[in-house]
Amino acid sequence: MFTLKAGRLPPADVKNIIFLVRPRLELMDIIAENVLSEDRVRSPLRDFHILFVPRRSLLCEQRLKDQGVLGSFIHREQYSLDLIPFDGDLLSMESESAFKECYLENDQTSLYQAAKGLMTLQALYGTIPQIFGKGDCARHVANMMIRMKREFPGGQNSIFPIFDTLLLLDRNVDLLSPLATQLTYEGLIDEIYGIQNTYVKLPPEKFAPKKQGEGGKDLPTEPKKLQLNSAEELYAEIRDKNFNAVGSVLSKKAKIISAAFEERHHAKTVGEIKQFVSQLPHMQAARSSLANHTSIAELIKDITTSEDFFDNLTVEQEFMSGIDTDKTYGYEHILTLNNLEKAGLLKLQTSSRNNYPTIRKTMRLWMDDVNEQNPNDISYVYSGYAPLSVRLAQLLARPGWRSIEEVLKMLPGPHFEERQQLPTGLQKKRQQGENRVTLVFFLGGVTYAEIAALRFLSQMEDGGTEYVIATTKLINGTNWIKSLMEKLEPPPF
Repeated sequence: MFTLKAGRLPPADVKNIIFLVRPRLELMDIIAENVLSEDRVRSPLRDFHILFVPRRSLLCEQRLKDQGVLGSFIHREQYSLDLIPFDGDLLSMESESAFKECYLENDQTSLYQAAKGLMTLQALYGTIPQIFGKGDCARHVANMMIRMKREFPGGQNSIFPIFDTLLLLDRNVDLLSPLATQLTYEGLIDEIYGIQNTYVKLPPEKFAPKKQGEGGKDLPTEPKKLQLNSAEELYAEIRDKNFNAVGSVLSKKAKIISAAFEERHHAKTVGEIKQFVSQLPHMQAARSSLANHTSIAELIKDITTSEDFFDNLTVEQEFMSGIDTDKTYGYEHILTLNNLEKAGLLKLQTSSRNNYPTIRKTMRLWMDDVNEQNPNDISYVYSGYAPLSVRLAQLLARPGWRSIEEVLKMLPGPHFEERQQLPTGLQKKRQQGENRVTLVFFLGGVTYAEIAALRFLSQMEDGGTEYVIATTKLINGTNWIKSLMEKLEPPPF
């Protein structure tokens, strides 16, 4: 498997070449170049195939035709990859333009894919009896699911349902959370370095093995690439903590690991030595994991202790706690600002009331006495600000949305509830102390800080609800705003 690149294809003695791509026009130009640069004299027997993910596109096929290569493909198919598991409690469609398509271009294709993904999920894990939603896109997805179910009556499955509730949330119901700087460990890695499909690329110098007397020559120049998910014990423990609580965990771990290595001096008998040796691979993996995360934490700390970072955070937090701020922008952003206005991120301040103070107060979005080390509220993920999206999920579970009817009306789009009938015998009889399971689907993207807040709710002893998270895309404020930007080039004179 190779990454798609312009120019010639990598040399390989194969008969079949399969392109697996998103349906984007610029990728068609690269594929055309690949196909045209094939030496037809030397390898006349090669067969080309193309799989579009998640759907075929007539525009893309037309572009291949214009480039004179459409006829080279024996198969043109689609591969319906809807929801990709990123972790034990996290699924993403990784559809980068979903927000822009839905809110700026009125293109609902990604919503159709979301509905299809949810139907597949129900086929595997049982019909979800309760659906709640907030927002226009949420309403569309629920309608499509109901229609799909009606159109395939034979699809009534007899699998015992895993999920009790599906909560569909539009990103535009809470446009503030993605813009706030995430202050969890994973959130900051994403803010600063960007996590792409669970991988992060980091500056290599922090990870160079330190050798005596070499005076720093031969430092690695390639970025250090690390995979980040809960399969790594230490990462699972620290990923969702506020960054200020990470240092103490790392130093505790360092003491435990060095004590474990010290044990080898006490191993006297063959049995003891054998036991020590059997634990060695796990200990070495733990030591290298600790070294990596200590290096990452140092890199992040250099940034979070800078004056710029502090100034930005101060402006953000004043803004979120209701202290007014005004800023001006340059003309080259005029199209972007227009997009932001269309998407609901910017609003003209007319004489009508500003609802934010009411929403902030009713939903307890700002908490002054936040405990970053041992949090007791979701607001720890932004050191004071509780993400509105997650507060909505929390209040839905207990005491229910009826308690916030007035605030729900102030937020964009309708809110609704649907029930899906379960065949007799599949209704859940809940055991004493058994948690409900809610699938929260963010239409338009979700941040790692919001995920951390939902995981925090899952782990609360008296919470009563466990959360699984699905989304169209994992986002942070930077890449989300970038996806809405339009470049206005200066005139060429």
